[in-house]
Amino acid sequence: MGSLKGRYTVKSNNLRLRNRHIAFLLLMLSASLYQCGVYSFSGASISPDIETVSIDFFYNEAGDGPPYLSQQFTEGLKEYFQNNTNLGIDNSGNGDLQFSGNIASFRYAPIAPTVGINNNAPDNAGLQRLTISIRVEYINTGDDTFDFDQQFSFYADYDPSTTSISAIEPALVEEIFEQLYVDIFNASVANW
Repeated sequence: MGSLKGRYTVKSNNLRLRNRHIAFLLLMLSASLYQCGVYSFSGASISPDIETVSIDFFYNEAGDGPPYLSQQFTEGLKEYFQNNTNLGIDNSGNGDLQFSGNIASFRYAPIAPTVGINNNAPDNAGLQRLTISIRVEYINTGDDTFDFDQQFSFYADYDPSTTSISAIEPALVEEIFEQLYVDIFNASVANW
């Protein structure tokens, strides 16, 4: 009976050792693929020849919205690329990847009307929707088949009966911009 236990212990130790070897090899393979630029954990598929990104100032052409909108979007997009790629920011406008465009639309619209209590009371919006659209021109100097000029839009809803627009607007803008950064990133360097 003692020899049977010893055989299982040897098999168990061999299995653990083999699992450690496999885990180590997978780790090394992941690290080498990441370093080669073939794959990154953010989903970006960027050629190793691409080293810099230029992001021009996105002016607010919509005519509406808070005064900080252009600055917040431009700086947020730069920060998103810095956090999710190994690319350096080229402020001269001559990056290997180049982004330009504008804030094309900033609008509120009622989406869930409610009926007034009596016939003399006006109907109100149960929910309001803020929609922001950004026009983006993207140039990949390494491969122009990835270039595009397109509009990205996203929205967020809020209840005007419980929150004022001035109190909620900064949070809505941030929520919308966060999704737009992801969409622009995916369309440009993740090729989704």
